[in-house]
Amino acid sequence: MNQEKILTLSAAGLIAFITFTMWGCPQYLVYSQRMDGEAQLAHAHAARQVQIQDAQSKLEAARSLALAEIERAKGVAEANKIIGHSLQDNEAYLRYLYIEGLKENKGEQIIYVPTEAGLPILEAGKRK
Repeated sequence: MNQEKILTLSAAGLIAFITFTMWGCPQYLVYSQRMDGEAQLAHAHAARQVQIQDAQSKLEAARSLALAEIERAKGVAEANKIIGHSLQDNEAYLRYLYIEGLKENKGEQIIYVPTEAGLPILEAGKRK
């Protein structure tokens, strides 16, 4: 009789295990797929955040470069204004710069000299 009880309990346990397995496996598969979907969604969200941060940093860099270029242009404009003002009535200095430029060329370039009509003498005595 003892063996019958053990056999009955074993059969009942086996039936309960099979029933639980048949119910639990699909439940676990649904749970596992849901967790996989949530993980993929979290990954996609994180990748999107990285792209947004990258785009924002590029935008900030472009703005900073634009501001730097504006400041450089202001400096160049101010320098040009100062140089232009200092050369405005200074024919002697301009002539000096012209002569120094001629010295530095050392005959390596063709120079067109304007005549009294303001037209250059084109390639007079052209070099061979």
